[in-house]
Amino acid sequence: MDMSFSPEDQAFRAEVRQFLRDRLPARLSEKVRLHQELTKDEIEEWHAVLNGKGWLAGNWPVEFGGAGWTAIQRHIFEEESALAHAPRILPFGIAMLGPVLQKFGSKEQQEHYLPRILNGQDWWCQGYSEPGAGSDLASLKTTAVRDGDHYIVNGQKTWTTLGQHANWIFCLVRTNSTVKAQEGISFLLIDMTTPGITVRPIVLLEGTPEVNEVFFDDVRVPVANLVGEENKGWTYAKYLLTHERTNIAGVGFATAGLAALKRIARAQVANGRPLIENPLFAARLAEVEIDLMAMSTTNLRMLAQAAAGQVPGAESSMLKLKGTQIRQAINDLTRRAVGPWALAFPSEALEGANDDAPPGPAEAAGATRAYLNNRKLSIYGGSNEIQRGIIAKSLLGL
Repeated sequence: MDMSFSPEDQAFRAEVRQFLRDRLPARLSEKVRLHQELTKDEIEEWHAVLNGKGWLAGNWPVEFGGAGWTAIQRHIFEEESALAHAPRILPFGIAMLGPVLQKFGSKEQQEHYLPRILNGQDWWCQGYSEPGAGSDLASLKTTAVRDGDHYIVNGQKTWTTLGQHANWIFCLVRTNSTVKAQEGISFLLIDMTTPGITVRPIVLLEGTPEVNEVFFDDVRVPVANLVGEENKGWTYAKYLLTHERTNIAGVGFATAGLAALKRIARAQVANGRPLIENPLFAARLAEVEIDLMAMSTTNLRMLAQAAAGQVPGAESSMLKLKGTQIRQAINDLTRRAVGPWALAFPSEALEGANDDAPPGPAEAAGATRAYLNNRKLSIYGGSNEIQRGIIAKSLLGL
């Protein structure tokens, strides 16, 4: 298996780098570098820049308005974007719902929703997890009862990322409670402005309301908003989660995080020497870097398989599991490298709204925020314990 980059891939990498140098606003890059909170307008601004170039949906086929990139090109773009500290492309419309609609949605749904995802008319969020149904998603309780040309939806979703900004939510709902749990689930598209929907923020460890609870109280949803067939939603959910878990691995984010960690370790002094020369710290850094190199190789193997037309399976669980562990290890080492300056920081520093010079290194507040916020990585998208079960069953036959 040839995992080297072709001359065409190298030329594409050079094109991406030039584009990022020319079009990525420095103020956005700096906020991302320091792990400051981006506003809704700033996220949409970068999406619009990418859409203008035709690069917002690199994973979509050209016929649906995407860039039609190969798996290798998508990897290169994500890696270079992370190294340039570009805002991440929100996955909910582009990486999650878009592929589901393209494979399972009706022609009318494709023609209506896909262009609106690209041009920013719709901001999507994900309605999967519930208070009693997280990694055990098949036990969800939110119901959708048919009433003529509508479903009546009742229930609650939780951990809804950036739901406070969304005007649409794609939801898994129970449409049949008399069959096996996985066989009674449907996939619905719901307008967040519909009467009966309440969004309540959940404040995370670092103090930001990034996720939400969403309540449905007799919400009327047109039957036309059903994706695919009724009670077949579990099939669509698994298809979406496979793509989500591969994306969660975050090879590009880990590569950028490791580079930033090395810069900080070279600048910080311990016992009169750069921290990066401290034997214990250097050993921990080397361990993380070796793990990242191994994961990058595994990721390239999967990309080569995708280029050959194979669909990722349990291998995506391997990437999700190891990728999240590596990113959390990098966050931990970065916080340790900053030292006591990571303990105290003003909340305004996370929002980029503090005009006063921060105490200690500029990276201190961001190091703390990234460490606290990314504790979630090993939980969402199916907890790492669930991924180990998938690997044991699918790959090891246990």
